[in-house]
Amino acid sequence: MLEGFSNASRIPELRRRLMFTAAMLAVYRIGVAVPTPGIDGQALAAFFDAASGTMFGWVNLFSGGALERFSVFALGIMPYISVAIILDVLKIASPYLDELYKEGEAGRRKITQMTRYFTVALSIVQGFMIAVGLEKIQAPGGGSVVYAPGWGFRIMTVLTVTAGTMFVMWIGEQITERGIGNGISLIIMAGIIARLPGALSTTAQFVREGEMSIFVLLIIILLAAGVTGGIVYIETAQRRIPVQYARRVVGRRVYGGQSSHLPLKINTSGVIPPIFASSILVFPATIATFVPALKDYATYLTPGGLTYDVIYVGLIVFFCYFYTAVTFNPVDVADNLKKYGGFIPGIRPGRFTAEYIDRVLSRITLGGAIYVSCVCILPTLLIARFNVPFYFGGTALLIVVGVALDTVAQIETHLLTRNYEGFMRRGRIKSRRGA
Repeated sequence: MLEGFSNASRIPELRRRLMFTAAMLAVYRIGVAVPTPGIDGQALAAFFDAASGTMFGWVNLFSGGALERFSVFALGIMPYISVAIILDVLKIASPYLDELYKEGEAGRRKITQMTRYFTVALSIVQGFMIAVGLEKIQAPGGGSVVYAPGWGFRIMTVLTVTAGTMFVMWIGEQITERGIGNGISLIIMAGIIARLPGALSTTAQFVREGEMSIFVLLIIILLAAGVTGGIVYIETAQRRIPVQYARRVVGRRVYGGQSSHLPLKINTSGVIPPIFASSILVFPATIATFVPALKDYATYLTPGGLTYDVIYVGLIVFFCYFYTAVTFNPVDVADNLKKYGGFIPGIRPGRFTAEYIDRVLSRITLGGAIYVSCVCILPTLLIARFNVPFYFGGTALLIVVGVALDTVAQIETHLLTRNYEGFMRRGRIKSRRGA
């Protein structure tokens, strides 16, 4: 692996892409530290300390702490991701969107343009709602987080955070085009990793003060290494269905007659199920922040409680099956195999092939749902049993490991196409997309 990193620096184009990616991520992190005018930073930080289990704390995690500071990048890239997921889900109900997804490059350009427009609209709505909400928030100490409430503050806030979201979206697109890896994913990953030094510092302080023993720390380190390795293994795992192509004679040439496979990922839905489940469960706690009368009901959905964990796991399993059904259509796959002369040995083409693929996919999706549920429940168990002062696991760890695998796979491709030794001496690092 060290030789692979050394070889990466020898390719001028790859070196430029890596440096460009690092520079763009640095610009993003600088923007996170630039506060929006009109906000009392200390009062807002005190509020977020008390609202870690609400929608604010959840969005703050994916924005890398930008919402906690209410910087110009307060909304981060979440509006863009939300719109992209909504359009992806709506394609099953909209024939127009479904056709765009099947048109190739031209269709993708139209979808990208629609995503940008809807991102602006959603950012304006979210910016206005946050501005109004901030005016009503009282910090735990009794002070207000807004210096001068009113329409002036609201308009300025909407313009600032909307412009910040569009700039972050532009950074992500530039990284994808001129850098290495998926820019949007790397921005989320950078925001999550940026909180790691603070978590390590807090852990070291716990050990020094005797609140955590060295033995428990060693257990946590071993557990972290094991869980990370397990996520890497599952995210790259595939259920390969053998596919045989019939021979076709075109003129004097014979085509086909080859054996291949159809790769099905164990975790086809990725990190979407825990994101959906978390957003639904933190909604009652967010409403309770503004309506004190609902706090008694919101306590039942506090992270770490039995009710919360049971509902959380149930929602993850549901969304694993739901999003897999949305993004993977066995009927289309069976039709494409039949069109190009492919068939699964022992299975008749057409409807029987689609039913077989659907049956296999349903079984492996259950295993993937159990795996995602275990990873997402891990943080609450560590905090409750070992008094860990930070969240290890969950959606954040799935995102970090998954994005790292995709980025390393792209670097590996650049190295191998130029006859350089990659990160692995045997085989290739498989992308999470199963390609």
